Amino acid sequence: MALETITVRVSREMAVRIAALAEARERSKAYIATQAIAKYVEAEERYEQERKEDRERWENYVMTGRSIPHDVVDKWLGNLAEGRDVPCPK
Repeated sequence: MALETITVRVSREMAVRIAALAEARERSKAYIATQAIAKYVEAEERYEQERKEDRERWENYVMTGRSIPHDVVDKWLGNLAEGRDVPCPK
């Protein structure tokens, strides 16, 4: 994988924290920062995917009016909570 250099400005406090963690882990500051950025980006990508799915579900509801009644979902969740593997209501 080709690597690219970027510049990130952080507070002095954050720089000290990164340096301390890098020393404790016997890693470079760049490694610690790269790992932190990767975890942040992965979490944000998951969040964006969920938002996209939510928008699609909402648009589908608006177009079709189809939904699952609350009591049906509540019963399904109760079954799952009690350890019964039941299919998701449609």
